[in-house]
Amino acid sequence: MFSKINSSLKIIVSVSLFLLIIIIMFYLNLDLRFIAIITVLVGYITNIYLTIISLIGMIPVLGPFIIKILSIPFFWFMNLLGSLTSLYAMKKGYTRDLITHRFVISTFLLGIVIGYILGQLVPFK
Repeated sequence: MFSKINSSLKIIVSVSLFLLIIIIMFYLNLDLRFIAIITVLVGYITNIYLTIISLIGMIPVLGPFIIKILSIPFFWFMNLLGSLTSLYAMKKGYTRDLITHRFVISTFLLGIVIGYILGQLVPFK
């Protein structure tokens, strides 16, 4: 019981500290590009984005709906990226590279979907 409380306390403290650092950077009028780079780097290194998304997902009724809204644009972006590079490759005449590229993108998206399904099926304690 107490391990869950300590774990939750660590998560709340880390998210609060992360937000406090961002607010302090805005208060000091630092360059917006610098704030964005620091936020992305620290968020990537500490996996704070996953923590924030997990906390949002724990909201009883609206949480899963909000997570779905946040994750759908990622798949749209990956599809757009694949389409744009396909157009560029067709224009340059790289048909073999085009087939390989589309296969890699499709495999990547399929892996994400399979990982999501397995993550929902396997209980996490």
